[in-house]
Amino acid sequence: MGGKRPVAVSESSALRARKYESLDPDVRLMLQVRNDSAAAFEELVRRYQSRLLTVLEHLVHGREQAEDLAQEVFLRVFRARKSYVPGAKFSTWLYTIANNVARNHLRSKSRRREVNITPRSSGASPAQNLDQIALAASGQMPTRIVDKSEAAGIVRLAMESLNERQRMAVLLSKFEGMSYGDIAQTMGMSPQAIKSLLSRARGNLKTILEPYVREGESP
Repeated sequence: MGGKRPVAVSESSALRARKYESLDPDVRLMLQVRNDSAAAFEELVRRYQSRLLTVLEHLVHGREQAEDLAQEVFLRVFRARKSYVPGAKFSTWLYTIANNVARNHLRSKSRRREVNITPRSSGASPAQNLDQIALAASGQMPTRIVDKSEAAGIVRLAMESLNERQRMAVLLSKFEGMSYGDIAQTMGMSPQAIKSLLSRARGNLKTILEPYVREGESP
């Protein structure tokens, strides 16, 4: 009787793998990568490179760093190909790796900052930068409409005001359209915790952005 439980678990994993293989074309591509298909790997990179860069750039605040981290993510995907077993959508698996890579980078960066910290009188917080942008945008015309580049700068700085977990959850929800369940699996949290996290993040963003939205409204 003791040998039946592992068989049931194995069968469950196999059924789950077949489900994701049948539903997700990117899982099928990754299975080809597992069989050493260079063309399949190139196709996955083509499909996800731009999307991954967008998320990473918002997380680490730098295009060059985001490109380096995206390369690291894809390298980890390739190195893990032989042990790959579909247990989720491919995008969920990919962004789980990306989340880990980004968190490791930010932790390392934070430690370096603690060691090499130097006071800078010119430093400004995201909130201060937002105030400066709004002031420059409004000028002498309180009803002036903020243009696209200014709006993008305001939103970027508002995103930077969120903590790391809130920012990741918002990015996965906004740019990847992930469900609470998929984001939870990516970030190693429960769906209910993700729901609360996103609610707090959206509340914070609304509080920060509301004055700048009103700034551009016509009377």
